[in-house]
Amino acid sequence: MTAVETNDRYTGGDYLADNPGWHVADSAWKAEQILAGLGPARVQTVCEVGCGAGEVLVQLQRRLAAVRLVGYDIAPAAIELARRRESGGLEFRLEDAVGSSEHFDLMLVIDVVEHVENPIGFLRALRPKADRTVLHVPLDLSAQAVLRPQRLMRARHRVGHLHYFTRETALATIEDAGYRILSARFTAVALDRPVQSRKARLARMPRRCLPRPLAARLLGGFSLLVVAENGG
Repeated sequence: MTAVETNDRYTGGDYLADNPGWHVADSAWKAEQILAGLGPARVQTVCEVGCGAGEVLVQLQRRLAAVRLVGYDIAPAAIELARRRESGGLEFRLEDAVGSSEHFDLMLVIDVVEHVENPIGFLRALRPKADRTVLHVPLDLSAQAVLRPQRLMRARHRVGHLHYFTRETALATIEDAGYRILSARFTAVALDRPVQSRKARLARMPRRCLPRPLAARLLGGFSLLVVAENGG
């Protein structure tokens, strides 16, 4: 993750200890969502803010005609993992992306804003970095989450979520930071990836049966993929 004001969890070893894979297992799926959101748009340069172990950019490099990809993260452990994935045209920097003046066609902010203390200020400071941005925001706040608040607290302690969004508050946060929303759609890794256990298959049936906006509001388990123009 990146650019949090109280960042010891990420610059130290706590986050890696709690999440030893740094979510690499979901990277191919995330790359598919990003490409689906972009559609036919062509980009030559891409950066990812809060790149973690870097696998999302690795997956995108294989599928895009981009000539330059750069991942930023403030966590030494994440960048150490990411640099093992470097190749021609793909590099990773132990650096706060906000302080870098380099400009890109496309910026990725994937599962990051929920970790920062001031999401609006954070996104506003990043706007000059790119012409367009793809954001992925977990929608942790649902009716079920309100009734079972221990789930929110587990997310806070295990993966460091400081803010809990609905579709509406996520979009408002992005717009308040000065971005212009081009598209937004629900994603759900738990519905897209295969599960083995009967219990898991039964648990996701209501989310499959209900319309996604209603399922996200009532049951949770969804994220929002947003494509936005950064503006002036």
